[in-house]
Amino acid sequence: MTVYLSEYICPEAASRLKAHATVVDSFDHIEEIDAIILRNIPVTAEMMAQAKKLKVIAKHGIGCNTIDLNAARARGIQVIYTPTANADSVAEMTVGLFLMMERRLYEANVKCRNSEFRTIAPQDFLGTEIRGKTFGQIGMGNIAQRIARIMNAGFGVKVLGYDPFIPAEEAAKRGFEKVDALEELLERSDMVNINVPLTESTTNMISGDLFNHFKPGAVFVNAARGAVINEDDLYDALVSGKLKAAACDTFVQEPPTAENKLLSLPNFSATPHLGGNTEEALQKAGTEVVEETLNVLAGKKPIHPVP
Repeated sequence: MTVYLSEYICPEAASRLKAHATVVDSFDHIEEIDAIILRNIPVTAEMMAQAKKLKVIAKHGIGCNTIDLNAARARGIQVIYTPTANADSVAEMTVGLFLMMERRLYEANVKCRNSEFRTIAPQDFLGTEIRGKTFGQIGMGNIAQRIARIMNAGFGVKVLGYDPFIPAEEAAKRGFEKVDALEELLERSDMVNINVPLTESTTNMISGDLFNHFKPGAVFVNAARGAVINEDDLYDALVSGKLKAAACDTFVQEPPTAENKLLSLPNFSATPHLGGNTEEALQKAGTEVVEETLNVLAGKKPIHPVP
């Protein structure tokens, strides 16, 4: 069997795959490919139409927005992913981004490097404690639940959750007080985080008038997908003071460059999609994606099919 793999996965997982399959890194003979393992590349309907033997598309990670899922379903191609492998890493980084922005650590680092401070602990450079605040979580999946536990247990924050697909009783089991209206969550929260997949319904989910509903002094973090927020509207909110600060690990165009005007703001922090980029997460995701691919090719049911 032939498996396409062109992007990095942990060496141990790559070696296991090569021991059980012929691994190729191009689509020159796409008609011979039985499975595709991807991290970021697109897999289109046109590609699937040419890949007559294709049985499995395996996502190394969570977001499947680069895969034409409707085309895969129509052709009976099994799509699988690794929804829990990097959850701890993304959750830990997300909490770190809130700490960094609430304490203005990003700004302080830049000013230190530019020799702008004349005294220690300057009185006009105050941060904000997290303890006792209200945390608003958009989406209540695996990563969101881990973030909620850290924020509640570690900092004693009140955790609100917005997800129209999760009933209140289930939300409570996952550690959230369910809020039915997104506007209400924004108005009540000192910190707001978003963890939703990029779909037609979530594109530009946070945009326009919604920025008028953020609580004064709020901090916003997006480590989900860049296009779930409107970057121009986020820029305006940060410049106008509707938001105190924001951090993004994901962008519409990745990695972000100086052409993105958000990067010019002192109350904004950018990272190049590092959420799941840890040794532990890559080890778990690589091992799982290879095992799942080989199992499905052997006729077994996947543990994590894409819903």
